[in-house]
Amino acid sequence: MARNVVISGGGTGIGLAAARVFAADGDRVLLLGRRREVLERADVPGALVHAADLSDPGAVRRVAEYAAAELGTVDVLIHSAGGAGHLEPPAEADDPLEAVAHTWTVNFRLNLLTAVLLTEALRDRLASPGGRVLFLSSIAAYRGSGSGAYAAAKAALHPYAFDLARQLGPRGITVNAVAPGYVEDTGFFGDTMDPARRDRLIAETSTGRAGTPGDVAQTLHWLASPGAGHITAQVIQVNGGAERGH
Repeated sequence: MARNVVISGGGTGIGLAAARVFAADGDRVLLLGRRREVLERADVPGALVHAADLSDPGAVRRVAEYAAAELGTVDVLIHSAGGAGHLEPPAEADDPLEAVAHTWTVNFRLNLLTAVLLTEALRDRLASPGGRVLFLSSIAAYRGSGSGAYAAAKAALHPYAFDLARQLGPRGITVNAVAPGYVEDTGFFGDTMDPARRDRLIAETSTGRAGTPGDVAQTLHWLASPGAGHITAQVIQVNGGAERGH
């Protein structure tokens, strides 16, 4: 039976790969993101698209209204929107503390607030039983990210997911997170990936290769399946063992 799947950040990278996997399974997919032109270029058969800034409560409220009108019940909710803020305007002030505040605020807005607002807006529409809520965390939540801000924002998803799992469990809804490591062919790393860094990140894995968006998409698809119905409040590592180190 076809399900209704909502994916934030669904126009690129992992979100797009997940959208294609669910659509190939016959599910109806709603892609969310800030850039309508990116969503409209996504090659996902039959997908609906809705552009919105998911850190804006008013915009999220409109997303919920759109989902209610077009889908009704939401069977699977995947939070793939996020990033380290590289596409955001820089801090306007020269003061170092102002710059720190800007960086941390941007990272929490992009990675945490977007997920929380969208979840809270749609939680009453989640299929009961059988609903699935899936968050994209990161290996950085365990190992740091250099600046700390991105890692902290991703790590903050974990207790929220655990609390949500307890709250929604009686309705037959599971809540989990997936923590990728280095994933090629995504906008997250973009032009910042030099050959030496790529080799170092791959060397940290036990599998000897970079991750792909498909690796993460297939894990999300499995966690959304009936076979994973007794798995909740977990963070699944999809990083080739890199989180354990070498």
